[in-house]
Amino acid sequence: MLKAIEQAKKAYALGECPVGAVITDANGNIISEGYNRRESDNSPTAHAEIIAIENAAKKLGSWRLSDCTLYVTLEPCPMCAGAIINSRIKRVVYGAFDEKGGACSSVLNLFEYPFNHKPLVRSRILEKECGEILTEFFKKLR
Repeated sequence: MLKAIEQAKKAYALGECPVGAVITDANGNIISEGYNRRESDNSPTAHAEIIAIENAAKKLGSWRLSDCTLYVTLEPCPMCAGAIINSRIKRVVYGAFDEKGGACSSVLNLFEYPFNHKPLVRSRILEKECGEILTEFFKKLR
């Protein structure tokens, strides 16, 4: 999760919503990283998770990431939760809850629906640290 926070700080430095993601293989080796780039790329899909998932798939040469763990600083949104399901990520670990857009527990839990894949989910990992960078970012915006 510390590496995901490092990615979030990269987003912050660019004026992006500071969310970072890291994907590891079954042995815990980092195979992919990503951070929010929606403003930089003018793309509504340039979320940290999507970027990390796409990079992992390219690196592994497969869209199936069934032995991988996704670490992300903020609870995934519906789009990212859908990508997690479709890429068959085994485990999702996130820090802060997203009370307005979270799709793993806050607004809804997409993983409770009868899709063909259900990742294991763990939340509140370094929640304070993950939340603080978001709070600081939004305070500066206001």
